[in-house]
Amino acid sequence: MERFQNTGQPDWDWWSKLWPTPGATLRTLGVESGESVAEVGCGSGYFALPAARIVEPEPVYALDLDAALLDELEHLAAQQGVENIVPIHGDARNLSSALPTRVNTLVVANTLHGVDDQSGFIQQAFRAIEPGGSLLVVNWHDRPREATTVAGEPRGPPTALRMTPEETEDAVLSASDFTLERQVELPPYHYALVFTR
Repeated sequence: MERFQNTGQPDWDWWSKLWPTPGATLRTLGVESGESVAEVGCGSGYFALPAARIVEPEPVYALDLDAALLDELEHLAAQQGVENIVPIHGDARNLSSALPTRVNTLVVANTLHGVDDQSGFIQQAFRAIEPGGSLLVVNWHDRPREATTVAGEPRGPPTALRMTPEETEDAVLSASDFTLERQVELPPYHYALVFTR
């Protein structure tokens, strides 16, 4: 089995139908000015770019395995005048060594469900975050894929890969010393769990 399943990156038009205000979502989850951020599986930057605007001049480390998506992210950042994005072509399985420094906030959006070794990944995440920092996990609700439509078509990961909030909480807490701070509903199809280190 591949370690990262169904982590393809939809285009921006698709994301905008689902999340018209990604910056507002990040603020709701606690991303604040002056804090460093890393996003795992950043794709072309739908969350990384608004995160960079919120925290500037602090860096946003944008990690992805797909170099082409990172190239697109760099192009979009240049177009938008965003200068504090730091693209990192790397593997989340080596997260703590891929990042140049620990961060205040680590964002894992629409990715955890596809990680084969979730325990190992969470341990890497714990080491990558400053004491007192946050892990933000955004996941699709555990609903049949045909019930989560965007623009009239079923979207999101296969039903079998989806995780309930309780499964996500257990995956994180059983692998680390994180503490669950809160759960946030992100209509129409997502939830987020905010953990503190």
